[in-house]
Amino acid sequence: MGGEAAYSGSRCRGEYAMSSIRPTTVEVETSLRLVAPDATSLPVRASLRFDPADPYAVHVLFHAESAGGEAVSWSFARELLMTGLDEPAGMGDVRVWPWNNPRGDFVALALSSPDGNALFEVPRSVLVRFLRRTYVVVPRGKETEQLDLDAAVVRLLAGR
Repeated sequence: MGGEAAYSGSRCRGEYAMSSIRPTTVEVETSLRLVAPDATSLPVRASLRFDPADPYAVHVLFHAESAGGEAVSWSFARELLMTGLDEPAGMGDVRVWPWNNPRGDFVALALSSPDGNALFEVPRSVLVRFLRRTYVVVPRGKETEQLDLDAAVVRLLAGR
């Protein structure tokens, strides 16, 4: 779970201290391109984020251009993003697939919501570097080791 349990003589019998050493969050600032219906594209500032406390997910935070605008965040499976580097992946709200054009290798990221649809071009090299860093922090197949199930149960029982 969060680390190895270690007995501490100052604790009550049966109580263990959990290691507080946690892997670091991976965050990459980048520019995506919003592809318009007429095939023109506009740059969009975004952050790619991976939090080891949520090891199955990646997050894309789209930054508002105006000072008072709110950022928009989308979360989806890290495995979906990884698969989408080489073949079409996903259905429904989030779809990812390889996207080659004269400007180079990209990955298409299609997002759908009740408010509308958006298609983004993401440089493939940016995603590859980002995903490599996430797999250094939490290797594929080791995600469950990062989950603090005890804390999740406590939150659920507390009504949060």
